[in-house]
Amino acid sequence: MAIAKSFRLGSLNLVEEPVVIIDLGSSNRAARLLHEQEIDGIIGADILFSTKAVLDCQQQLLILKMDPELPGNAPGVDFHGFHALPMHVSESFNLYVDTSINGTPARLMVDTGAFATLLHQSFVRQMRIPTRETPFTSAAVNLKQRGVDIARIRRLSLGHINIVGKDVGVVDLEGLIHNGLLDATPPVAGLLGSEILRQHHGIIDFGTRTLYLKK
Repeated sequence: MAIAKSFRLGSLNLVEEPVVIIDLGSSNRAARLLHEQEIDGIIGADILFSTKAVLDCQQQLLILKMDPELPGNAPGVDFHGFHALPMHVSESFNLYVDTSINGTPARLMVDTGAFATLLHQSFVRQMRIPTRETPFTSAAVNLKQRGVDIARIRRLSLGHINIVGKDVGVVDLEGLIHNGLLDATPPVAGLLGSEILRQHHGIIDFGTRTLYLKK
């Protein structure tokens, strides 16, 4: 832990903000391989919830409220034509949405930092879904095993949105999904990644704890 005396996000300046120090070396190595910009840190749910942030995943736009007590929605955000999915928030501020995978109810952790949607290896084995190996590895923080396999999902449903014939990554997510979440009802089966959020114009409203998606 450390204290950032001044933490500026656009026009918003946070003073004496507590932050967690972590090693982002694996993420930055992956960014260099993909010719993407390296990162210096991760904006956490503590800031996103307290500022009632709205994140537009397709436009890559983050809107923060300077005064969270003021009423009204974020300016310029139109939810017309979107499907609303309530997000469940854990005690550690992880976000989950209800889904079904090949007809089986489950939950996915919303992870805008995941390059693709990933399913927990144990869940895929329980579902007896065939997988195939790939040469890829995951750069996610807190994962011990980084090898990624691929599984084809017949139907992945998020509310009224059905994604048919979807290839997803399969990885051991024990470092992220633990404390019996795989055995919960419904089980937490994996991560909802950035490719689905961008393809379906995902908008995350932290103030109302809602995920909006378009078909």
